[in-house]
Amino acid sequence: MNEHNGKPQKKTGRRPKADPAKIRYTISFNEVEHSRFLELFDESGMKIKAHFITSCIFEKTIKTVKVDKGTTDFYMRLTSFHSQFRAVGVNYNQIVKILYHNFSEKKAAALLYKLEKNTVEMVDVFKKVMQLTEEFDQKHLKNSE
Repeated sequence: MNEHNGKPQKKTGRRPKADPAKIRYTISFNEVEHSRFLELFDESGMKIKAHFITSCIFEKTIKTVKVDKGTTDFYMRLTSFHSQFRAVGVNYNQIVKILYHNFSEKKAAALLYKLEKNTVEMVDVFKKVMQLTEEFDQKHLKNSE
């Protein structure tokens, strides 16, 4: 135990590794090789370049992930549209309750008729969205597998 001024010294900090990596190698790339290396690194989905290089050297399997920005954007917009569609359904139920609670039966029926016409239009739009989603799936997602 190390003592300094009569007090025991506390052990703080990170615990040392059992087998630390102490040996380093350096490598030089030209511009073309560097861009190819970065491309492969990005495709691997790994976060640390040293781990990627080690995997390449010792022939470990390297996971390649390709992200299509258009597909991701389409998916995000479709998810947003779906949540908006669900919100409309919740609002629809609230409107029907309010109409029957605050208006006469005749007035409520007239307003519900208008609401029903708009709902039919919205259902047609949603069917079109479903059709476009299926077309997108057939053209872009099924072919990439």
